[in-house]
Amino acid sequence: MPSIPYYHVYTDEDGVSRQKLRHLTDFEEESMGGDSGSQWNNKLMKGATQIIFSELPADFDGDWHENPQPQWIVPLSGGWWVETMDGERVEMRTGDLSFGADQGTNGEKGHRSGVLDGKPCQMMIIQVTDNEQLKGGKVAPDEL
Repeated sequence: MPSIPYYHVYTDEDGVSRQKLRHLTDFEEESMGGDSGSQWNNKLMKGATQIIFSELPADFDGDWHENPQPQWIVPLSGGWWVETMDGERVEMRTGDLSFGADQGTNGEKGHRSGVLDGKPCQMMIIQVTDNEQLKGGKVAPDEL
């Protein structure tokens, strides 16, 4: 069965942002339809989402802030780093995954971030915008 790693940025019970390496593991083998062969799928979200394509400029300074919504972030080119309030800093490059869910931190501090190598970072961001989905839906493993 497949296992795909991602970094989960979250707020702990004391209001401190942290990040932890986790793995997507809840895959089911199925066809996408028609005569297509079987593949492994992990369906996390069903409901309202917003997809954003973004480019962080080479001089991007993401000073302390929270993720505006729980969101999956996938670098498409270049790289970026995220530092949480606990001092943990993770660098991510093309194809790495991050799930940002650090809402509600002490003083809305959240995390800081920036680009790597002084080059722009292009990314795809998938935000969860459905509040009902956040309350009871499967947004990410080890829920928010």
